[in-house]
Amino acid sequence: MSDPVNERATYLPGEVLVAFERYEAALVAGDVATMNEMFLDDPEVVRFGVRDRQVGHAEIAEWRRQHPGVPPGRSCSDTRVQMLAETVAVVTTRFTYEHLDIEGRQTQVWLVTPDGWKVASAHVSELTGS
Repeated sequence: MSDPVNERATYLPGEVLVAFERYEAALVAGDVATMNEMFLDDPEVVRFGVRDRQVGHAEIAEWRRQHPGVPPGRSCSDTRVQMLAETVAVVTTRFTYEHLDIEGRQTQVWLVTPDGWKVASAHVSELTGS
């Protein structure tokens, strides 16, 4: 007998990964509109950057307007999706830049909304000389 809940749960990590990859492509391209669209439009959404922090979608959107992209040559590895519920996921990834001695780490909490998966919380850190 088919179990629609478990079948759906096994499909969801792929949906989250597609949303994550769309966000990453926008980040590399400096596509501010898409990056802003991918964050939950909520006054409680949080983004902790390497040397910055924003609380609320408006602050994140303004920060992105002033800092639209990342250094060239960014690539992600060891990307993992952990489903906490059918509508909540944590995505972690490591990232590097082609010509920089930096290893970064990124953690995002994603929520499913009527408009698709959105980032509800994000944290980015970098280690130099790794």
